[in-house]
Amino acid sequence: MFNFSRKAIFIFLILFFVTSCFAFALAEPEFESEECIDCLGCTSFLVGKDASLDGSTMTVHPCDCGTCDFTFRKVPAVDHEPGATRKIYAISQYETWDPEIGLKWDRVLEEKFTGVEIPQPAHTFAYIHGMFGYINEHQLAMGESTVSCRREMQSPNAVMNLTELTRIAMERCKTAREAIQLMGELGEKYGYGLDGGEQLSIADPYEAWHFEIMPVGPLWTPESGEPGAIWCAQRIPDDHISVCPNESRIGEIDLENTDYFMASSNVISYAVEHEYYDPNSGEPFSWKKAYSPWKKSYINPRAWGAYHFLAPSLNLDPMTPNDELPFSVKPDKKVSVKDIMEVTRYHYEGTIFDMTQGLAAGPFGNPNRWRPLNWTVDGKTYSWERPIGTQQAEYVTITQSRSWLPDPIGGIVWIGLGTTDTTCFIPFYAGINEIPYSFQIGDHWTFNRDAARWAFDYADFHVQVKYSYAIQDVKDAQFKWEDGAIANTSKIDKEAYDLYIQDPEKAKEFLTDYCMENAAEVIDAWWNLGDQLLVKYNIGFIYTEDRQRKQVGYPEWWLKAIIEYDNKKTVEEFYNIEK
Repeated sequence: MFNFSRKAIFIFLILFFVTSCFAFALAEPEFESEECIDCLGCTSFLVGKDASLDGSTMTVHPCDCGTCDFTFRKVPAVDHEPGATRKIYAISQYETWDPEIGLKWDRVLEEKFTGVEIPQPAHTFAYIHGMFGYINEHQLAMGESTVSCRREMQSPNAVMNLTELTRIAMERCKTAREAIQLMGELGEKYGYGLDGGEQLSIADPYEAWHFEIMPVGPLWTPESGEPGAIWCAQRIPDDHISVCPNESRIGEIDLENTDYFMASSNVISYAVEHEYYDPNSGEPFSWKKAYSPWKKSYINPRAWGAYHFLAPSLNLDPMTPNDELPFSVKPDKKVSVKDIMEVTRYHYEGTIFDMTQGLAAGPFGNPNRWRPLNWTVDGKTYSWERPIGTQQAEYVTITQSRSWLPDPIGGIVWIGLGTTDTTCFIPFYAGINEIPYSFQIGDHWTFNRDAARWAFDYADFHVQVKYSYAIQDVKDAQFKWEDGAIANTSKIDKEAYDLYIQDPEKAKEFLTDYCMENAAEVIDAWWNLGDQLLVKYNIGFIYTEDRQRKQVGYPEWWLKAIIEYDNKKTVEEFYNIEK
């Protein structure tokens, strides 16, 4: 299938070195570029089945980018003829096209075929995907976080990329272990590249795993006979949660403990060969120290913040570097899906990182911080804090895999479009036959009232004017629509189950109708919310329902800061008025 000539390899190497600065900027976190910070944005985390209130496993993925595709698709199950093949596409996480020439997935299928095809199984499963595959009909679920790798490990000539690995796993696997094994084998056989070091949170109804995969350098070719990827996976205890904030989380590994570890055959030998690890040092092998040995202050609070939010009794030091934080922790109490939603909205309130306080938050407690996160004044570098969910999020997914229900009913992906604090999580069951058209379209550069994402951006835009006031209006709407959907889940589960016993297809139709109708109502509600916020906080006042206009002044601490910064004079001093 592969036949790379010496000339082709030579041409590739020239192109590689020409483009290496760009590739390394995306992969190497030592760089201070805005692109690097924005690309290394997603936080993922896992909830074990015994750590959750209802017994579900969960994955979480705030998909942070600010320029990436935010559309979703439902891919149907398909039967394949003997000898059928599947094309592999070079899918960049960050590439988009103008909607006038086609949506991302139309362009990918037309323009990004790698020339490589792999055999199809007799049957592939249905699944829902956005930038990655998120949940399939067997409740296999995923989230993602970029973790980077050593710059010399980049391998842009490899065929497999992270998006394709997740989609193929969704098509072919029923369990987390199966998905890890398949993605690892595909990376080894065809080469893993385009992306740098990556992490996936992977769960089925019974287990939750961290999976990390790394490329093996630009000189790898299929003819080498060597694995084209390095990978490792670690399972979290069933009563734990775990967070990945763009830093490798897997440390020391015990490959004899197959209940909790999986890895490629070269997991240690590659590190020894490239002098990333000295087996004679007396030190145990550490995956993250070998392949992703980096620290960055701007991402420190995220893992600590999630642990502090859900397990405050641990009293973890907020200044602990990520690589020294526990791989996973037991929460103080079993967590609900609403708890996880609130974690994604956490701005470290009440801690030393509180983003709603201080001059940077403005007079109305706005936790949003605009890029770049690191900035320099008078030759000194400073940094904004980095929350789990940011204003540049494309969307946030929270999956639930529930073992006590049939797969079409047990699996749910909650999708919140846009930034976490002003969005509304909308449930989509694994067994639905379609997703709303409004979720399949949209682009950052083109306002479109038919695109669901724009309803949430529209409301969010009007929140920024008077954040501390307007966010309360958003919370009221979230309580009605988001909490309402959570409360309604058990009722929908039961109705769907009763239908499933009679006819599984009827259950799927019922779930599809419910999800489509609920999504349509929420989107309408958020367009209306945006209109209401525009009117209520117009020109800096508050216009109340009883036709009163209230003036909202600045807090005294803010006025004092202005006096000091502007060296502002009193009225008497400025106009030279005698008392």
